[in-house]
Amino acid sequence: MLDRAVLVLNQNYEPLNVCSVRRALALVFRGKASSVETGPGLLRSVSSTFDVPSVVRLEMYVRAPRRRVVLSKRNVLRRDNYKCQYCGISDRKMTIDHVIPKKHKGPTTWENLVAACATCNARKGSRQPEQAGLALIRPPRRPNNVTFIRNHVGVSDQLWKPYLFLD
Repeated sequence: MLDRAVLVLNQNYEPLNVCSVRRALALVFRGKASSVETGPGLLRSVSSTFDVPSVVRLEMYVRAPRRRVVLSKRNVLRRDNYKCQYCGISDRKMTIDHVIPKKHKGPTTWENLVAACATCNARKGSRQPEQAGLALIRPPRRPNNVTFIRNHVGVSDQLWKPYLFLD
């Protein structure tokens, strides 16, 4: 129960991060945050009962720099929802492909990496997608923090939807 995910909002209700129930309760008890939405269940102590927070809002505005999502194989696969960006097959055994191959000075950036099934990756080889007769389903883009929380950390609680611009 204490490891369940809680959405943390800035004072202006902008999504900042996701933390555990334990961390969220510590913020609430110290007066640094207030509970906006409560989830199912109760936490009990010897003398008190507490609602389990699902969304907390910081009491003071935090000037947080725009958090960049770390470029990693796992995050590229999450961004692409474990779906081959050439043929659309969903599989957990995806590889990462450089759209413009490294051989042709293709950078290792969000905008040049996509998830690809082993078949499409082998078919493409070290060629451009057009040369291999392949086309991208959608162009690769750098995800922002809110998009990443919404799509890849997952909306583990339906109460998060209004705060992640899903309505």
